[in-house]
Parts: sequence; C-alpha cells; structure tokens
Amino acid sequence: MIDTHCHVDLYPSPARVIKEIDRRGVYVLAVTTTPKAYRGNVRLVESSKRIRVAVGLHPELVAARHCEIDDLCKLMAGTRYVGEVGIDGSPEHVGSKGLQFDVFSTALSRAEELGGKIFSIHSRAASGLVLDAIEKQVVKSTPILHWFSGPLKDLKRAIGLGCWFSVGPAMLRSRKGSELVAQMPVDRILPETDGPFASDGRSPLMPWDSEQVNPIIAEIWKTSDASVRSTFRSNFERLLVQPEPLHP
Repeated sequence: MIDTHCHVDLYPSPARVIKEIDRRGVYVLAVTTTPKAYRGNVRLVESSKRIRVAVGLHPELVAARHCEIDDLCKLMAGTRYVGEVGIDGSPEHVGSKGLQFDVFSTALSRAEELGGKIFSIHSRAASGLVLDAIEKQVVKSTPILHWFSGPLKDLKRAIGLGCWFSVGPAMLRSRKGSELVAQMPVDRILPETDGPFASDGRSPLMPWDSEQVNPIIAEIWKTSDASVRSTFRSNFERLLVQPEPLHP
C-alpha cells in the first residue's frame, strides 16, 4: 500500500496512526504545512521505516507566513521531498495568488539548485499558474500534482511538462475526477488519501484507505485490482529511482 500525500501529524492521534502504518506496511509521504511542522514530523516518525517527510509551506498559509520561505529553502537541503506547496486560487485565497506564485517559484528554484526534489503540489483553481512556474523553473525536479482538478487543457499541458499525479478516493467520487484520471499517463499515477482532510463521507481517510482507488481505477483502465496495485508499486519504485530501497 502507498499513500503519496497524507498529513500524518494532523490526525487526532498521530502516534497511533504511525503505529498502524507500520503494522499494515503502508509507504507514506507525510506532507507538512509549515517548516516548523516539518521539524516536528521528522521527530514524530523517526522510528518508522515506511514514512518519509516532505517539508512544506501550504499555499493557504502563505499570506500570513510567506516570510517562512527562507526556512523552507534551508530545510530543503536535508530532504528529497517538498510538499505541500503550490498555489490556491479559491475565493478565500485568491488575493494572495501573486505572493503564492513567488513563494512557489522560489521553492522550485531552490530545488533546482540542490539537484532536484520530489514535489507534492497543490493547484486548486490555479493549475495554469502552477504550470507556468513549473515550465519556467523545473528541469531536475519531479512535480506530482496532488488531487488535480484543473481543466483538460491544463492536464494535457501538465502531461507534456512531465508532471506526475496523485489520486485519492475523494477525487474519484466525482465524475470530473474520474474523467481526468482516464486521461492521465498510467505510468505517472500514484495513490494518495489527503487524510485527514479528505473523508469517505463519514470519517477521515486513513493512509491505508488509499487502496480504495484500486477498483475504480481498474474499471477506468479496464484491468484488475491486482494489476493496478502492481502498476502503482512499479511507478513508486521508479519515482524513487531506488536509492532508498523499499523494506519488505
């Protein structure tokens, strides 16, 4: 099992979630919302072999905390993963879109200086701007567009720019989400949950709930659950390029 976008520290009892992640054998990319949260997450998961922590500065927080971009850039030197970062153009945050673009561009530029990072990227109501920054800045890094919800023309542009996509159960509950997934390259899709923010309609999705996407994607791809699971594993290993071997 794989969850490439989960806010582990924001569950009510993160220590219990971490214990269950290890028991079930889930590989998790724990995204964070601020550099301070990243430091806390590193301490929180230090005993887990299956969780990697991404340093982030969530676009919804940029208006109030944009000065923390310097901390983000410093901490990026110590991790392969950056997230959650990006741009949010929804009504509550559209006023800071320009500032968000600058912060996101700075993070991408810093990653290139460091030889490239794996990014988990937020692009709600701002996919065009996010892709502008990626097109201008990214050469060595790998952008993963988390819960992509932009128009089809932006999806095609993202594919052309080499972007990856992480897809969760909540995204696939909508017709648009399923239609977008049907157009994504099979070899550049990974499962996610976005827990605890995303839910199954009753309770927050847990990292092991990422497997709920398998039967839906199997139907879209006209294949089996087992084949979907195998594809996700292959994609994940290729993303990591094996410097950090998966533990059995």
